[in-house]
Amino acid sequence: MLNYLWAGMMAVGVIWAAFHGTLPEVTDAVISSAREAVTLSVTMLGIMAFWSGIMEIGNGAGLIGALTAKLGPVLNFLFPALDEDHPARKQIAANLIANMLGLSWAATPAGLRAMKELERLEDDRRAGRAAGPARPKGTAGNEMCTFLIINISSLQLIPVSIIAYRSQYGSVNPAAITGPAILATAVSTAAAVVFCRIMDRSGG
Repeated sequence: MLNYLWAGMMAVGVIWAAFHGTLPEVTDAVISSAREAVTLSVTMLGIMAFWSGIMEIGNGAGLIGALTAKLGPVLNFLFPALDEDHPARKQIAANLIANMLGLSWAATPAGLRAMKELERLEDDRRAGRAAGPARPKGTAGNEMCTFLIINISSLQLIPVSIIAYRSQYGSVNPAAITGPAILATAVSTAAAVVFCRIMDRSGG
């Protein structure tokens, strides 16, 4: 669907430019935008590599494990049916920590691993090897839905990616976004938690 939407928007733009005699401007915009996209990608690649490396070092040094223990009460509240020794907890904690630091790139691998572990949990429930309500194959369990919603809402204490974007585009004070980002993501995360708890209680 998105492919058709983007193709339609580009076609409309080209047709409009052709009728109004602005095709050279469109061509110039395409070239300059492509050049700017490459420059931005290289900049963000370096930032992503740096922070992803920091996360891996922290994981190897046992920092993620220690923070997972600190996040125990939060994880127990969000995922009450998830055993404390379940392997998904560490991946969920790593994802939450990366998101709080605004490192969505570093959060993605941990998020994918967490989803795989939660999917195995659902398979175990269908086979009767794990506690909790079993759902039909192909249906996400409560833990999967909760994790996805919390991941999307993404509380950010240090919006590194937005600060990097603002710096790339010449902002005088790139970090000025920090306060509004904390407020906005705190509200979105609070709404996500309330929604998840209501759905869990209603059996949704």
